[in-house]
Amino acid sequence: MEQSRTYQSQLTIAAARLKSVGLERPGREARHLMQHVCGLTATQLINCENDLMSDGQSEAFFDAVERRACGEPYEYLTGEAWFCGLAFACTPDTLIPRGDSEVVVDEALARLPLGREAKVADLGTGTGCLLIALMKQQPGLSGVGIDRSAGAIEVARQNVRTHGLEARAAMLALGWAEWEGWDEMDLIISNPPYIRSDVIGTLDTSVKAYEPHSALDGGTSGLDAYREIISLAARHMKKDAWLVFEIGFDQADEVRKLLEMAGFEAISVAQDTGQRDRVVTARR
Repeated sequence: MEQSRTYQSQLTIAAARLKSVGLERPGREARHLMQHVCGLTATQLINCENDLMSDGQSEAFFDAVERRACGEPYEYLTGEAWFCGLAFACTPDTLIPRGDSEVVVDEALARLPLGREAKVADLGTGTGCLLIALMKQQPGLSGVGIDRSAGAIEVARQNVRTHGLEARAAMLALGWAEWEGWDEMDLIISNPPYIRSDVIGTLDTSVKAYEPHSALDGGTSGLDAYREIISLAARHMKKDAWLVFEIGFDQADEVRKLLEMAGFEAISVAQDTGQRDRVVTARR
């Protein structure tokens, strides 16, 4: 009876449950969930595999396993996501930072003056991961994150504090049209909602059932946010400032046309590590 409650035996049961729903790395996910629930490092878990779990630990662990088996993202279960080698608080008020977006940071850095002061804004900041990753790599930057979701802004502020950037980064709960700092920025970065409304229902359960639709839904064409941002930027951004967008893999041509029609120059497209179009940049 006791053998059934060791850490190792509980891991075996959990991994089998996660495997039954088709997760790619069930054993790894089970171990990470156990570490999170029990407050153990990887080494500590190895050392206590044959020890008995308490009833409370076992109950909390299998609750997390079942939530994961039902599709809840690992990052929401643990409250943490990694991006550009940095840990970020992450909740259902925000999109989960993803590795594909790291190329957005790379393209923005390539357009900022190395070692000099500059101001950056992040529209639809969510966790704040894009702005914070930029600032951690470029000490001369200061900036602002804008998001209409008050819940997302609270998460972003937490991440700003965690990374010691309170003196350089402000997070504001505003809509883009309400924000008045357009003409002060040297670069504006954004990962806006860009999924077509009719596609939302076809997304993986872990996305459509858990991530905020307001941060996903780009309207009938998927381009609503781009049109709004580009219109505002064309009227208010200062000359020679840069606009850096994350895009859907099939949106490069359409976003490029919107930028050309608005008078932007030096428009280029960059790919992510999977060789899919991921970023469009342009100069005002």
